[in-house]
Amino acid sequence: MDAAQQEATARARELQRSWYGEPLGALFRRLIEDLGLNQARLAGVLGLSAPMLSQLMSGQRAKIGNPAVVQRVQLLQDLAGQVSDGSVSAAEATERMDEIRKSQGGSVLTNTGQTASGSGAPTVKRVVREIQSLLRSVSAAGDIIEAADSLAPTHPELAEFLRVYGAGRTSDAVAHYQAHQS
Repeated sequence: MDAAQQEATARARELQRSWYGEPLGALFRRLIEDLGLNQARLAGVLGLSAPMLSQLMSGQRAKIGNPAVVQRVQLLQDLAGQVSDGSVSAAEATERMDEIRKSQGGSVLTNTGQTASGSGAPTVKRVVREIQSLLRSVSAAGDIIEAADSLAPTHPELAEFLRVYGAGRTSDAVAHYQAHQS
């Protein structure tokens, strides 16, 4: 690799750190390890080609262009945390990864028609994940915590919201959401 390629790779990794909180190579390697995957399986769950995943991991590409893929990365990060804390078994994780692979992404503002209950209303967990996804697509967890720390003295409730939804576990965010519904 020549100097120009090394510089471009370093720049891509810095952009990834600012956009995703860390270089994608480190993030994807952790997901592979935590969820017991290989690169091909991770690419399949995310909806990326294996070469695209490799380019993102190596820093040849900086950005994930598809918002649905970004959302799947965030869902896999949540799942990996649940596997590591023991709240989700390996068998349940495999089933959830299949659901994540099939998910189309979306946003809080659009009705994607995907509901778990079939009642036409999204589940609390889905609403919470949409809020988390939106916050995490705007800023990395470290930046969200920094913003929360600066808001805490004057706006403690808003700081708590940022910490819980922007950098916390889905289960904590669900509990927060339920506690604050009228």
